[in-house]
Amino acid sequence: MSVRILALVGSLRAGSHNRQLAEAAVKLAPEGAEVTIAEGLAEIPFYNEDIDVEGSVPAAAVALREAAAAADALLLFSPEYNGTIPAVLKNAIDWLSRPYGAGALTGKPVAVVGTAYGQYGGVWAQDEARKAAGIAGAKVLEDVKLSVAGSVVRFAETHPSDDAEVAAQLTAVLGQIAAAA
Repeated sequence: MSVRILALVGSLRAGSHNRQLAEAAVKLAPEGAEVTIAEGLAEIPFYNEDIDVEGSVPAAAVALREAAAAADALLLFSPEYNGTIPAVLKNAIDWLSRPYGAGALTGKPVAVVGTAYGQYGGVWAQDEARKAAGIAGAKVLEDVKLSVAGSVVRFAETHPSDDAEVAAQLTAVLGQIAAAA
């Protein structure tokens, strides 16, 4: 049985470089591992404990929880919005953190990677995503990192899977996640 890695992409933009990086992860998954990109994050309402009760949980949140529960590990792709984590990714982490102490992230290996336009590739947002995932109960793989700077220029005409350096680094990240799972 292969290691199942669920990818959460923190950008909803059509043509998102982080989405492209996640697509590259799907292609580059090592033998014995499978990467699936979670869809529908835009349809999940902001976390609200009033609707997180049996019979009222939105279908998109249920689907995310089920996908995360079925995964052996998660790989978060975070761009950087105003120096921090995008709301859609933080919201996904919030939904996955519940019920407290038994959420779908609890004890699962989680790594955070990403790309951003700036010179540091979104490291602030990625650090915030690691912090949030850890508080939510995940086993954050602190040493598994990939921050690709200058995304707008670097991926203007090249998909991340066709960038040899990025593909090699992403392949190494995927191997580390699979080993941790």
